Amino acid sequence: MSAPTSGQQIIGEAPAFLEMLEHVSRVAPLNKPVLVVGERGTGKELIASRLHFLSERWEQNVVKVNCAALTESILESELFGHEAGAFTGATHTHIGHFERADGGSMILDELATITPRMQEKILRAIEYGEIQRVGGSDTLRVDVRIVGSTNSDLLALAASGGFRRDLLDRLAFDVITIPPLRERLEDILTLAHAFAVNMVSEMKRAYFPGFAPTAASALLRHKWPGNVRELKNTIERSVYRSGDPEQAISVIAFDPFDSPFKLADAVEDRAQAPAPRAQREPLLPTDLPQRLRETERGLLNAALEKARFNQSMAADLLGLSYHQFRGKLRKHKISGRPS
Repeated sequence: MSAPTSGQQIIGEAPAFLEMLEHVSRVAPLNKPVLVVGERGTGKELIASRLHFLSERWEQNVVKVNCAALTESILESELFGHEAGAFTGATHTHIGHFERADGGSMILDELATITPRMQEKILRAIEYGEIQRVGGSDTLRVDVRIVGSTNSDLLALAASGGFRRDLLDRLAFDVITIPPLRERLEDILTLAHAFAVNMVSEMKRAYFPGFAPTAASALLRHKWPGNVRELKNTIERSVYRSGDPEQAISVIAFDPFDSPFKLADAVEDRAQAPAPRAQREPLLPTDLPQRLRETERGLLNAALEKARFNQSMAADLLGLSYHQFRGKLRKHKISGRPS
Protein backbone atom coordinates (compact mmCIF):
# COMPACT_ATOMS: atom_id res chain seq x y z
CA MET A 1 0.00 0.00 0.00
CA SER A 2 1.24 3.46 -0.88
CA ALA A 3 -0.52 6.63 0.18
CA PRO A 4 0.50 10.27 0.15
CA THR A 5 0.81 12.18 3.39
CA SER A 6 2.10 15.69 3.17
CA GLY A 7 4.10 14.90 0.04
CA GLN A 8 5.66 11.69 1.38
CA GLN A 9 4.71 8.09 0.80
CA ILE A 10 3.89 5.35 3.26
CA ILE A 11 4.88 2.02 1.73
CA GLY A 12 4.04 -1.40 3.09
CA GLU A 13 2.07 -4.60 2.53
CA ALA A 14 2.99 -6.62 5.63
CA PRO A 15 -0.13 -7.72 7.56
CA ALA A 16 1.00 -6.03 10.79
CA PHE A 17 1.64 -2.79 8.92
CA LEU A 18 -1.69 -2.85 7.06
CA GLU A 19 -3.50 -3.53 10.33
CA MET A 20 -1.80 -0.48 11.86
CA LEU A 21 -2.83 1.70 8.88
CA GLU A 22 -6.41 0.50 9.24
CA HIS A 23 -6.26 1.51 12.90
CA VAL A 24 -5.08 4.98 11.82
CA SER A 25 -7.96 5.28 9.32
CA ARG A 26 -10.54 4.44 12.00
CA VAL A 27 -9.32 6.94 14.59
CA ALA A 28 -8.27 9.77 12.24
CA PRO A 29 -11.77 11.31 11.75
CA LEU A 30 -12.31 11.70 15.51
CA ASN A 31 -11.46 14.94 17.27
CA LYS A 32 -9.61 13.09 20.00
CA PRO A 33 -5.96 13.05 21.13
CA VAL A 34 -3.95 10.08 19.87
CA LEU A 35 -0.57 8.65 20.83
CA VAL A 36 1.77 7.21 18.19
CA VAL A 37 4.38 4.90 19.70
CA GLY A 38 7.18 2.94 18.11
CA GLU A 39 10.91 2.34 18.05
CA ARG A 40 13.28 4.92 16.64
CA GLY A 41 13.21 5.06 12.87
CA THR A 42 9.80 3.43 12.39
CA GLY A 43 8.19 6.56 10.88
CA LYS A 44 6.17 7.96 13.79
CA GLU A 45 6.07 11.46 12.29
CA LEU A 46 4.66 10.13 9.00
CA ILE A 47 1.90 8.28 10.83
CA ALA A 48 1.15 11.30 13.03
CA SER A 49 0.87 13.45 9.89
CA ARG A 50 -1.40 10.85 8.31
CA LEU A 51 -3.77 11.17 11.27
CA HIS A 52 -4.09 14.87 10.48
CA PHE A 53 -4.48 14.56 6.71
CA LEU A 54 -7.17 11.87 7.06
CA SER A 55 -9.17 14.02 9.48
CA GLU A 56 -11.67 16.80 8.84
CA ARG A 57 -8.93 19.23 9.92
CA TRP A 58 -6.76 18.38 6.90
CA GLU A 59 -7.14 21.86 5.34
CA GLN A 60 -6.02 23.57 8.56
CA ASN A 61 -2.53 23.93 9.99
CA VAL A 62 -0.56 20.99 11.32
CA VAL A 63 2.25 22.17 13.61
CA LYS A 64 5.09 19.80 14.54
CA VAL A 65 7.14 20.28 17.71
CA ASN A 66 10.24 18.30 18.73
CA CYS A 67 9.98 18.64 22.50
CA ALA A 68 13.43 17.13 23.10
CA ALA A 69 15.16 19.86 21.12
CA LEU A 70 13.93 22.73 23.34
CA THR A 71 14.59 23.79 26.91
CA GLU A 72 11.58 24.16 29.19
CA SER A 73 11.44 27.96 28.90
CA ILE A 74 11.80 27.96 25.12
CA LEU A 75 9.25 25.16 24.77
CA GLU A 76 6.79 27.13 26.90
CA SER A 77 7.25 30.22 24.75
CA GLU A 78 6.99 28.22 21.53
CA LEU A 79 3.84 26.37 22.58
CA PHE A 80 1.94 29.15 24.31
CA GLY A 81 3.54 32.31 22.87
CA HIS A 82 4.60 35.33 24.86
CA GLU A 83 3.75 38.99 25.26
CA ALA A 84 6.18 41.80 24.53
CA GLY A 85 8.28 42.44 27.63
CA ALA A 86 7.54 39.03 29.16
CA PHE A 87 11.29 38.43 29.58
CA THR A 88 14.59 39.94 28.49
CA GLY A 89 14.73 40.00 24.72
CA ALA A 90 10.94 39.68 24.23
CA THR A 91 10.59 42.83 22.16
CA HIS A 92 7.33 41.86 20.51
CA THR A 93 4.34 39.57 20.93
CA HIS A 94 5.03 36.01 19.80
CA ILE A 95 2.17 33.79 18.58
CA GLY A 96 2.67 30.26 19.93
CA HIS A 97 2.04 26.90 18.33
CA PHE A 98 -1.31 26.40 20.05
CA GLU A 99 -2.63 29.58 18.42
CA ARG A 100 -1.07 28.72 15.07
CA ALA A 101 -2.64 25.27 15.17
CA ASP A 102 -6.09 26.55 16.15
CA GLY A 103 -8.63 24.53 14.16
CA GLY A 104 -5.94 22.06 13.11
CA SER A 105 -3.52 19.62 14.73
CA MET A 106 -0.32 19.75 16.74
CA ILE A 107 2.19 16.88 16.76
CA LEU A 108 4.24 16.69 19.96
CA ASP A 109 7.26 14.49 19.31
CA GLU A 110 9.47 13.09 22.09
CA LEU A 111 6.70 13.46 24.68
CA ALA A 112 8.69 11.70 27.39
CA THR A 113 11.16 14.62 27.58
CA ILE A 114 8.58 17.21 28.67
CA THR A 115 9.07 18.51 32.23
CA PRO A 116 6.33 18.11 34.89
CA ARG A 117 5.45 21.83 34.85
CA MET A 118 5.00 21.81 31.10
CA GLN A 119 3.01 18.60 31.33
CA GLU A 120 0.59 20.39 33.64
CA LYS A 121 0.20 23.35 31.26
CA ILE A 122 -0.38 21.06 28.28
CA LEU A 123 -2.95 19.08 30.28
CA ARG A 124 -4.90 22.25 31.01
CA ALA A 125 -4.81 23.27 27.35
CA ILE A 126 -6.16 19.86 26.31
CA GLU A 127 -8.83 19.65 29.03
CA TYR A 128 -10.22 23.17 28.80
CA GLY A 129 -9.06 24.41 25.41
CA GLU A 130 -7.61 27.48 27.12
CA ILE A 131 -4.09 28.94 27.15
CA GLN A 132 -2.30 32.05 28.33
CA ARG A 133 0.73 33.54 26.66
CA VAL A 134 3.86 33.84 28.80
CA GLY A 135 3.66 37.23 30.53
CA GLY A 136 0.00 37.66 29.56
CA SER A 137 -3.19 37.70 31.61
CA ASP A 138 -5.79 37.11 28.88
CA THR A 139 -7.22 33.64 28.48
CA LEU A 140 -7.31 32.51 24.86
CA ARG A 141 -9.59 29.79 23.50
CA VAL A 142 -8.02 27.27 21.12
CA ASP A 143 -9.30 24.19 19.31
CA VAL A 144 -6.31 21.93 18.68
CA ARG A 145 -6.12 18.18 18.20
CA ILE A 146 -3.02 16.81 19.90
CA VAL A 147 -1.11 13.89 18.39
CA GLY A 148 1.74 12.76 20.62
CA SER A 149 4.62 10.51 19.56
CA THR A 150 7.29 8.73 21.56
CA ASN A 151 9.64 5.77 21.60
CA SER A 152 9.51 5.62 25.40
CA ASP A 153 7.32 3.47 27.64
CA LEU A 154 4.99 6.16 28.99
CA LEU A 155 3.11 3.66 31.15
CA ALA A 156 6.34 2.77 32.96
CA LEU A 157 7.26 6.46 33.23
CA ALA A 158 3.85 7.25 34.70
CA ALA A 159 4.18 4.39 37.20
CA SER A 160 7.56 5.76 38.35
CA GLY A 161 6.32 9.36 38.54
CA GLY A 162 8.23 10.54 35.49
CA PHE A 163 5.08 11.36 33.52
CA ARG A 164 1.72 12.64 34.74
CA ARG A 165 -0.83 9.84 34.72
CA ASP A 166 -3.72 12.27 34.15
CA LEU A 167 -1.99 13.71 31.09
CA LEU A 168 -1.29 10.22 29.77
CA ASP A 169 -4.95 9.33 30.23
CA ARG A 170 -6.00 12.41 28.25
CA LEU A 171 -3.48 11.87 25.46
CA ALA A 172 -4.12 8.15 25.10
CA PHE A 173 -7.70 8.18 23.85
CA ASP A 174 -6.20 5.65 21.49
CA VAL A 175 -2.66 4.43 20.87
CA ILE A 176 -1.21 3.59 17.45
CA THR A 177 1.74 1.19 17.74
CA ILE A 178 3.99 1.05 14.67
CA PRO A 179 5.50 -2.41 14.07
CA PRO A 180 9.31 -2.50 13.81
CA LEU A 181 10.85 -3.36 10.46
CA ARG A 182 11.91 -6.82 11.67
CA GLU A 183 8.18 -7.65 11.91
CA ARG A 184 7.59 -6.38 8.35
CA LEU A 185 9.73 -8.86 6.44
CA GLU A 186 7.49 -8.60 3.38
CA ASP A 187 8.19 -4.86 3.12
CA ILE A 188 11.99 -4.83 3.33
CA LEU A 189 12.76 -5.40 -0.35
CA THR A 190 9.88 -3.16 -1.49
CA LEU A 191 11.13 -0.31 0.67
CA ALA A 192 14.72 -0.97 -0.37
CA HIS A 193 13.78 -0.76 -4.05
CA ALA A 194 11.89 2.52 -3.50
CA PHE A 195 14.83 4.08 -1.63
CA ALA A 196 17.25 2.85 -4.30
CA VAL A 197 15.17 4.33 -7.14
CA ASN A 198 15.05 7.69 -5.36
CA MET A 199 18.83 7.64 -4.81
CA VAL A 200 19.47 6.70 -8.44
CA SER A 201 17.31 9.64 -9.51
CA GLU A 202 19.17 11.97 -7.14
CA MET A 203 22.47 10.83 -8.66
CA LYS A 204 21.02 11.39 -12.15
CA ARG A 205 21.62 7.82 -13.24
CA ALA A 206 19.50 6.31 -16.01
CA TYR A 207 17.89 3.46 -14.07
CA PHE A 208 18.21 1.19 -11.04
CA PRO A 209 19.53 -2.27 -12.03
CA GLY A 210 18.16 -4.00 -8.94
CA PHE A 211 19.69 -6.11 -6.17
CA ALA A 212 21.67 -9.28 -6.73
CA PRO A 213 20.25 -12.36 -4.93
CA THR A 214 23.04 -12.28 -2.33
CA ALA A 215 22.28 -8.64 -1.55
CA ALA A 216 18.54 -9.28 -1.26
CA SER A 217 19.24 -12.18 1.07
CA ALA A 218 21.52 -10.00 3.21
CA LEU A 219 18.82 -7.33 3.48
CA LEU A 220 16.26 -9.87 4.67
CA ARG A 221 18.63 -11.43 7.22
CA HIS A 222 19.68 -8.13 8.82
CA LYS A 223 17.99 -7.28 12.16
CA TRP A 224 17.44 -3.54 11.35
CA PRO A 225 17.66 -2.09 14.88
CA GLY A 226 17.33 1.38 13.34
CA ASN A 227 14.23 0.32 11.40
CA VAL A 228 13.15 2.14 8.22
CA ARG A 229 15.53 5.03 8.80
CA GLU A 230 18.47 2.63 8.96
CA LEU A 231 17.25 0.81 5.85
CA LYS A 232 16.99 4.09 3.93
CA ASN A 233 20.51 5.17 4.90
CA THR A 234 21.92 1.72 4.12
CA ILE A 235 20.33 1.54 0.67
CA GLU A 236 21.31 5.07 -0.30
CA ARG A 237 24.90 4.40 0.82
CA SER A 238 25.00 1.10 -1.08
CA VAL A 239 23.72 2.72 -4.28
CA TYR A 240 26.19 5.58 -3.98
CA ARG A 241 29.11 3.20 -3.41
CA SER A 242 28.21 0.83 -6.22
CA GLY A 243 30.89 1.04 -8.88
CA ASP A 244 29.04 0.09 -12.06
CA PRO A 245 25.63 1.80 -12.39
CA GLU A 246 24.50 -0.90 -14.82
CA GLN A 247 25.33 -3.85 -12.54
CA ALA A 248 22.89 -5.10 -9.90
CA ILE A 249 23.99 -4.16 -6.39
CA SER A 250 25.76 -7.13 -4.82
CA VAL A 251 27.33 -5.51 -1.74
CA ILE A 252 25.22 -3.88 0.98
CA ALA A 253 27.09 -1.23 2.97
CA PHE A 254 25.49 -1.83 6.37
CA ASP A 255 28.20 -0.14 8.45
CA PRO A 256 29.67 3.17 7.23
CA PHE A 257 32.46 2.83 9.83
CA ASP A 258 33.57 -0.55 8.54
CA SER A 259 37.24 -0.26 7.58
CA PRO A 260 40.48 -2.23 7.97
CA PHE A 261 41.97 0.92 9.49
CA LYS A 262 40.45 1.37 12.96
CA LEU A 263 41.09 4.30 15.25
CA ALA A 264 43.53 3.63 18.08
CA ASP A 265 40.85 4.01 20.78
CA ALA A 266 38.66 1.45 19.05
CA VAL A 267 41.56 -1.00 18.88
CA GLU A 268 42.30 -0.48 22.60
CA ASP A 269 38.63 -0.92 23.48
CA ARG A 270 38.55 -4.22 21.61
CA ALA A 271 41.72 -5.34 23.38
CA GLN A 272 40.12 -4.62 26.77
CA ALA A 273 36.83 -6.31 25.89
CA PRO A 274 36.20 -9.67 27.57
CA ALA A 275 37.29 -12.63 25.51
CA PRO A 276 34.49 -14.56 23.85
CA ARG A 277 33.49 -17.82 25.46
CA ALA A 278 35.19 -20.87 24.04
CA GLN A 279 33.09 -22.75 21.54
CA ARG A 280 31.62 -25.93 22.96
CA GLU A 281 33.34 -29.09 21.80
CA PRO A 282 31.17 -31.14 19.43
CA LEU A 283 29.74 -34.39 20.78
CA LEU A 284 31.72 -37.20 19.21
CA PRO A 285 31.30 -39.77 17.87
CA THR A 286 28.28 -38.66 15.84
CA ASP A 287 26.44 -39.49 12.65
CA LEU A 288 27.54 -36.55 10.48
CA PRO A 289 25.10 -37.12 7.58
CA GLN A 290 22.20 -37.35 10.06
CA ARG A 291 23.33 -34.20 11.90
CA LEU A 292 23.61 -32.29 8.61
CA ARG A 293 20.13 -33.43 7.56
CA GLU A 294 18.69 -32.30 10.89
CA THR A 295 20.44 -28.93 10.66
CA GLU A 296 19.25 -28.36 7.08
CA ARG A 297 15.69 -29.35 7.96
CA GLY A 298 15.74 -27.02 10.97
CA LEU A 299 16.96 -24.10 8.86
CA LEU A 300 14.29 -24.73 6.21
CA ASN A 301 11.54 -24.73 8.82
CA ALA A 302 12.96 -21.65 10.57
CA ALA A 303 13.10 -19.75 7.27
CA LEU A 304 9.49 -20.69 6.48
CA GLU A 305 8.37 -19.51 9.91
CA LYS A 306 10.23 -16.19 9.63
CA ALA A 307 8.89 -15.60 6.10
CA ARG A 308 5.36 -16.50 7.22
CA PHE A 309 5.49 -19.42 4.75
CA ASN A 310 6.24 -17.21 1.77
CA GLN A 311 8.52 -19.70 0.03
CA SER A 312 10.23 -17.21 -2.27
CA MET A 313 11.14 -15.04 0.70
CA ALA A 314 12.24 -18.05 2.73
CA ALA A 315 14.57 -19.02 -0.12
CA ASP A 316 16.07 -15.51 -0.06
CA LEU A 317 16.66 -15.81 3.68
CA LEU A 318 18.77 -18.91 3.06
CA GLY A 319 20.58 -17.55 0.00
CA LEU A 320 18.92 -20.12 -2.26
CA SER A 321 17.05 -19.80 -5.51
CA TYR A 322 13.34 -20.60 -5.37
CA HIS A 323 13.87 -23.88 -7.26
CA GLN A 324 16.74 -24.91 -4.96
CA PHE A 325 14.55 -24.20 -1.95
CA ARG A 326 11.64 -26.19 -3.38
CA GLY A 327 13.99 -29.07 -4.08
CA LYS A 328 15.15 -29.15 -0.47
CA LEU A 329 11.55 -29.05 0.77
CA ARG A 330 10.82 -32.14 -1.33
CA LYS A 331 14.01 -33.80 -0.11
CA HIS A 332 12.96 -33.38 3.53
CA LYS A 333 9.23 -33.97 2.83
CA ILE A 334 8.32 -30.52 4.18
CA SER A 335 4.96 -29.26 2.91
CA GLY A 336 5.93 -25.59 3.04
CA ARG A 337 2.54 -24.70 4.51
CA PRO A 338 1.49 -23.94 8.11
CA SER A 339 0.73 -27.16 9.95
